[in-house]
Amino acid sequence: MPLSMLRSAAARRLVSAVTVFGVLATATAASANPRIIVDVKTGRVIAHQDAFIKWYPASLTKLMTAYVAFDALKSGRLNLNSTVTVSQKAANQPPSKMFFSVGTTMTLDNALKMMLVKSANDMAFAVGETVGGGSIEQFVNMMNAEAAKLGMTSTHYINPNGLPGKGQYSTARDLAVLTLRLKRDFPEYQGYFSLEGIDTGKKQYSNYNTLIGRFDGADGMKTGFICASGFNQIGSATRGDRQVISVVLGSDSLAGRADDTANLLQQGLTSSPNEGVPLASLPAYGNTAEVNDVSAEICNPKAAKVRSETRDDAGRTIQHSPYIHKMDHEPQFTSVMPITGGEIEPPVKGAKNANVKPGQTANVPLPSPRPSL
Repeated sequence: MPLSMLRSAAARRLVSAVTVFGVLATATAASANPRIIVDVKTGRVIAHQDAFIKWYPASLTKLMTAYVAFDALKSGRLNLNSTVTVSQKAANQPPSKMFFSVGTTMTLDNALKMMLVKSANDMAFAVGETVGGGSIEQFVNMMNAEAAKLGMTSTHYINPNGLPGKGQYSTARDLAVLTLRLKRDFPEYQGYFSLEGIDTGKKQYSNYNTLIGRFDGADGMKTGFICASGFNQIGSATRGDRQVISVVLGSDSLAGRADDTANLLQQGLTSSPNEGVPLASLPAYGNTAEVNDVSAEICNPKAAKVRSETRDDAGRTIQHSPYIHKMDHEPQFTSVMPITGGEIEPPVKGAKNANVKPGQTANVPLPSPRPSL
C-alpha cells in the first residue's frame, strides 16, 4: 500500500512512495523523507518510506531519555517523587528550555512533564544526571545500551536532549521500535505523552504536539527540530481497540509535520491491522551509510519565508490536513511547580543569554507557543 500524504515535503519534492514491503523506486539521501506507520497491537508495518536512512532525531531523542527514566522507576531505583536538581551544566543548555536558576529542585515526575511537553533541553539534561547517578556520560551510555537491547541497530546517542552533534543519529525504523516498546513496556506512563499543557505557576506552556486535542484519538508522542533534521514528529493515536504510531522525519515546517502525521495516523487507523510485515522483520533498504543533513534546505531565508506563510495574522500555524480540527475545549494545564527555586527571566531576543556559554548555540529556532485554535 503506498503512503498517502496529502501535504508534505515529500510530495513537493516528488519523492516516490514505497510499498509495505519496502520496494523503493528511488532512494537518495538528498530526496529522502522517512515515514513509517505501525500497528501497536500486531507490531506490523502498515506503510513505510526511506525507513532505514540515518537521520538526526533532534528532540525525538527525549523519548529514549524517558524510556531510560521509566526503566529506573520500574526497577524501584527511583520514584516519581525523587528530587531532580538543575545543575550548572543543565542550566547551560540552549533553548528550548525552562530557564530555571541553578539549584532549582523539582520532582522527577514534574521534570519529565516539562521535558516532554515543552521539550525542555535543560530538563532532559537534569533528568539524565539524576538517572545517571550524577553523570551525564553514564546516562548516555545507558541510552546506547538500551538502544542496542531494543534492537535499534542504526541509532547512537551523544546527549539526552537531541541538540546538534556528530554521532547522534537514528532512523524512522528504529524510532518506531522505540515508540512501540515505550507503549508496551510502560503503559502506566503513557499519560505523560498526551498532556495538553503545563503550568509552572508563573507561565503556561501548551504541548508542542499540535495534534493533542485536535486529531481524534491522538495520545502522543513527541516533536523535534534542528536545522540538520528538519521538522520531525512521532505520532500516536487510539480509536476503539486500534492503536497506531507514525514517524515523520524531515518535514519542512511545523504545519507540514503535523499534517503529515495526521494523514499517516488516519491511514493507519483505517487500514487492516494485519497488513505488512512485522516491524522486526522489515528488511533494510536504501542508502544507510551516511547521516542525512537537510540544513541547507531547511535553514535558509527562502525556506523561512515559505514557513512564515503557514501562519495566520495571529501567528497560529495553518494546518491543511482534513483530519485536524479545532480544539473543542480550553486546554488543560497540569501544574509542574518546582519545589525550590524557579524560573528566571529569559533573555530578550537578540541579547546574550547568560545561561549559554560563549559560542554555544543550537540551530533550533524556537517555535511560537501553540494557542488554542
